[in-house]
Amino acid sequence: MTTLIIAVVAIAVAWTLAYTGAPLLAWAGVTGVALAAGVATGTLGPVGTGVVGAVFALLAFFCLRPLRAALVTRPIFAGFKKVLPEMSATEREALEAGDVWWEAEMFRGRPDWKQLHDFQCTQLTEDEQRFLDNEVETLCGMIDDWQIDFETRDVPEPVMQYIRANGFLAMLIPKEHGGLGFSAVAQSTVVTKLATKSIAVAVTVMVPNSLGPGELLVHYGTPEQQKKWLPGLVSGEEIPCFGLTGPEVGSDATAMPDSGVVCYGEHEGERTLGIRLNFSKRWITLAPVATVVGLGFKLEDPEGLLGDRSKTDYGITCALVPASHPGVEIGRRHYPGSAFMNGPIFGTDVFIPIDWIIGGPQKAGGGWRMLAECLSAGRGISLPALAVAAGQTAYRMTGAYGRIRRQFKLAIGKFEGVQEASGRIAGLTYTLESMRLLTASGVDHCAPSVVTAIAKYHMTEIMRRVIIDAMDIHGGRGVQQGPRNYLAAGYKSAPIAITVEGANILTRNLMIFGQGAIRCHPHVFPEMEAARADDLTAFDRELWSHVGYSVNRGVRAFTLGLTGARLARAPEGGPLADYYRQLERMSASLAFVSDVTMGMLGGDLKRKERLSARLGDVLSQLYIASGVLWYYRHMGSREDHLAHARWALDNCLAEIHTAFDGFFANFPNRFVGGAMRAMVFPFGRPYRAPSDALTGELADSLMQPSRLRDELTSLVYVNGGRDDAVGRMEYTFNLLEKAEAPYLKYFKALSAGRLGGDTPEEKLADAVAQGVITAEEQALVAEYDAARYDAIQTDDFPPEYIAQFAVETSHEDVASEHRQVA
Repeated sequence: MTTLIIAVVAIAVAWTLAYTGAPLLAWAGVTGVALAAGVATGTLGPVGTGVVGAVFALLAFFCLRPLRAALVTRPIFAGFKKVLPEMSATEREALEAGDVWWEAEMFRGRPDWKQLHDFQCTQLTEDEQRFLDNEVETLCGMIDDWQIDFETRDVPEPVMQYIRANGFLAMLIPKEHGGLGFSAVAQSTVVTKLATKSIAVAVTVMVPNSLGPGELLVHYGTPEQQKKWLPGLVSGEEIPCFGLTGPEVGSDATAMPDSGVVCYGEHEGERTLGIRLNFSKRWITLAPVATVVGLGFKLEDPEGLLGDRSKTDYGITCALVPASHPGVEIGRRHYPGSAFMNGPIFGTDVFIPIDWIIGGPQKAGGGWRMLAECLSAGRGISLPALAVAAGQTAYRMTGAYGRIRRQFKLAIGKFEGVQEASGRIAGLTYTLESMRLLTASGVDHCAPSVVTAIAKYHMTEIMRRVIIDAMDIHGGRGVQQGPRNYLAAGYKSAPIAITVEGANILTRNLMIFGQGAIRCHPHVFPEMEAARADDLTAFDRELWSHVGYSVNRGVRAFTLGLTGARLARAPEGGPLADYYRQLERMSASLAFVSDVTMGMLGGDLKRKERLSARLGDVLSQLYIASGVLWYYRHMGSREDHLAHARWALDNCLAEIHTAFDGFFANFPNRFVGGAMRAMVFPFGRPYRAPSDALTGELADSLMQPSRLRDELTSLVYVNGGRDDAVGRMEYTFNLLEKAEAPYLKYFKALSAGRLGGDTPEEKLADAVAQGVITAEEQALVAEYDAARYDAIQTDDFPPEYIAQFAVETSHEDVASEHRQVA
C-alpha cells in the first residue's frame, strides 16, 4: 500500500511539474529532495532508492549543459543538419517578412489574454471620419453601378476625376508626402463602404492603396524617386499599377520568368548603365489606364557591372517604369467579371536606367522582401474589406427582404429553412466585422504576416458562403440582374477576391500553417538558425527547451481534455468565460499536435498539404474566435451582442473539431493519429455547430431594426434614394415598421377572402368599410403595399436595350486578335 501511495504521489508531482511547465532544474531539485527524504525516513527501500537515484542522476546530468551538449546533443545536431532542407534567400525573405503577433499566442498553447484585452482598436481620426461622411458619401452618390457593370463596363470619367482629385488613390501615402496618411482601419472602412455600392470602384481605389508603387516608394524609394513620383500619385495625375503575375506565374511569384539583365544602353541620347527587360504580365489591375508601372522581374548581372563580380543572380527586383516608355505594350483589357480595369503588360528588350530600381541599385534583388511585406499588409486590409461589404449588404438586405417578401401567407424570413441560411448570414457577418477591426488594427501596429493570410483566406471564403446564402433566400430577386439587384455584382465578383494576392487553395495549404508553424513556434526557427550557423550551444538550448515545451503542451492538452477545460484560465467572468477556457484547451492541443507532427514527418509535412492545411484551419479558427471575444468586449460586452457572439464562437469551435477530426483520421501513422485523438478528445466530440434555436434567434434579429443591426451594417450605403437598389429596400423596410400592424390586419382579411373588390384600392376601401383598418391607416397601408410590390420586382428590358450593349466583334475576330498578340 505504501508503494502504491508513493507511486501515486510521484505521478501527481511529475504531472504537476509538467502541466505548469517547470524548468529542468526544478525537476532535478524536487527529485533530489524526494530522494533525500525517502532515504532519511526509510520510506524508500533499496529498489526505490535505486530507481529514484537513477532518475535524479539523469536529470542532474541534463542540467549540466556543456556535458549534455557534448555527449547527447552533438549526434542529434549532426543528424538534424543532414535532414535540414536548404532554404533559398527568397524563401528566407518570405519567411522573415512581417511580424509575429497575436496568432503566436494562440499557437503556443498558453495565450496571454491580457495582451488581447489590452489591445486597442484603431479609432478613426476627425479627418478620417470627415472623409467618410463627406467624400465617400459623395462618391457613392455619383455611382451608377448598373451603368458601370453592364452598360459601359468602365468607371465613368467624372467618377475617376473625383477619385483622383480627392485623394482616394493616396490614402496610404503619409501626410508628409502630401497623401491622406490614413490608418489601416480607415482604409478598410472606406473600401468597405465603396464596395457596398460598386465593386469596380472599390477595387479601383483599393489597389493603389494595397500593393502598388505608392507603398513601395514610401517604404523603399530613394528621396529622388519619392520627389519625382509621389506628388503625381497624390494628385491623381499618375495612375499606378503593379506587374507581378504572368502566364507562367500566379500565386508562386518566385517562378516568374520575366528577366532583367544589367548592361549598358542608350537613354535620352546618352550611354547609360541600366537593365534590359523582357516581361509578359497579366491580370494587372489598372494596367489599361496606368501611367506608371511597378515591375517585378529576376535580375542578372553577368558582367558584374553592379560592382560585385562574384554575384551574377540577384533575384527578384522591383523597378518603376513609365507606361509610355519605349517598348512597353499596355492598354489591352481582361474582363474578370467586374468592370474595373485589368489587363496585360508586355515588354521586349525594354531598356531602363539602373536607378529606376525602386530604392536604387543598392536594392537590386530586394524585390521579394518588398513584395512579401507589402502583400502582407494588403491582405489584411483590401480583400477583407470586400468580404465585409458583402456580409454587411447581405445582412441588411436579406433581413429586410425576408420580412417584406411573403409566401404561403408568411414572411419568408420566418420559415425555418430560410432561417438556417439567414441566421448563418448574421453570425458570419458578426465574425467578419470582428476580424476586420482586429486585423486592420493589428496592421496599424505591426506587419502581421500570418494573421493577414488567415484574414484573406477565411474572410473571402466566408464572403462566398454569405453571398450564396443570400442568393438562395432571394431566389429570382437575386438572380435577375439590373439596376434593382444589390447581390449579383458581389456574387460575380467573389472569385476575384478569392484568387488574387495568393489563391485561397495556396493560402490555406501552404502559407498559414507552413509559415505560422515556423514563425509562431518559440523554438523551431531558432533551432534551424542554430543549425545553419553551426552553433551547437544555441541548438542544445533550443532543443531541450523544445522537448520541455512539447511535454508541457501534451500534458496540458490531455489534462484540459479530461477536465473539460475547467483548469484553463478565463481572464474574466461573464457569459463567455467558458469560451476562453475552451480556446486555451484547443490552443494547447494545437501546440502538442504540431510538435508531434513536425517531429514525425519533418520536411515531409511540407508535401502533406491536406494535413498542414487542417492544422492551419485550427490556428485560423483560434484567431477568429479570439477576435470575436475581443470585438464583443470592444463593443461593451452588451447583451444584444451575446447571441451573435455565441453563434460565432460555437461555429469556430465546431470548425476546430472538424479540422482535428480530419487530421487524426488521415495521419499517416494510424496508431499515432489515434493516440493524439485520445489525448485531445479523451471523451469524444466536445463541440457542436450552433444550435437551431440560436440560429433562429439570429435570423429573427436580422429582420428587426436595432442598434446592433445598424452597427453590423453601418458601412452599407443607404442614402441612394428610392431609385437605388439598396435605397428602395431601405425605404420599404422603414415604411413597414410604421405600417406593419394595420397591414397585417388587412393582409389577414385579404387572405381569408373577406374583402371585396377587384383592385387593391377597392379592397382597401372595403377593409375600411368592414372596420378591419381605420381610414387613417388606409393611406399608410396603401403606400406600403405599393412600395412592397415595387421592392420585390425584378428588372426586365426590351430586347433592343440588351442588344445595344452586345459585343460587336465576333468570337473569330477576337481569337484572331489574341493570336496576333501572342
